[in-house]
Amino acid sequence: MNILFTICGRAGSKGFKNKNLKEMNGVPLVYYTLASIKAYTDVHSENNVTVAVNTDSYELVECIKKQKTVSNIVFVERKESLAGDTAPKVDVIKDTFLSLSKEKRFDVIIDLDITSPYRRLKDIENIVSEFNKKEYDIVFSVVKARRSPYFNMVEKKNNGYFRKICESNYTARQQAPQSYEMNASIYAYNPNFLSSQISKTILDYNCGIIEMPDFLVLDIDSEDDFEMMQMLHSYYCKLDDQLNNIYETAKRLS
Repeated sequence: MNILFTICGRAGSKGFKNKNLKEMNGVPLVYYTLASIKAYTDVHSENNVTVAVNTDSYELVECIKKQKTVSNIVFVERKESLAGDTAPKVDVIKDTFLSLSKEKRFDVIIDLDITSPYRRLKDIENIVSEFNKKEYDIVFSVVKARRSPYFNMVEKKNNGYFRKICESNYTARQQAPQSYEMNASIYAYNPNFLSSQISKTILDYNCGIIEMPDFLVLDIDSEDDFEMMQMLHSYYCKLDDQLNNIYETAKRLS
């Protein structure tokens, strides 16, 4: 397979300034993503891998260039029109793919989020495997939801009262259909989907999922998120060998 891994990180972030440049437990955050790509390519040498970083951050580019272990990295300059707070990330991934597909054909585009670094080799393997099972537009990583929109999640209705999000008559949480939360870690896109006109949100297309361990579904949007993620990362690395292997690999990139 020809795989394009995309890493997207813009310079501006109102919620948490320079979050893509943070170091978690002594390692630049983006190195965790690069380490997971290296873990995959080391085991799956049968695949042809390209890594594309889409950013308008000079500092992020320089941080990535300091490491010499992960090769085949292409830097794509973030367009000004895609650098705002409301620009859909899928548009950034699409722009990255289209700029590189002129020279090379890709079978799948896998986006790895910098600010969701709890990621293991088997998670990437699982998403590639699931992607190849049927004609998905997108496959993304999830965890089992802690709350159910059928049972104990509410929203404000037109009458001003709060009711269940999904109408149902379930009297116990176990009766409700299993719900999942996207953990914003891994997305696999079909190149035909990215080549098409995307007029709706990605969840309105043909989606598949892979389930990951519930590391409290943390991604970094604030200083508190980061402090909690850093603390939990140390804890989970002691329990999960693959997660710790990514951490050890990331340290060697520094």
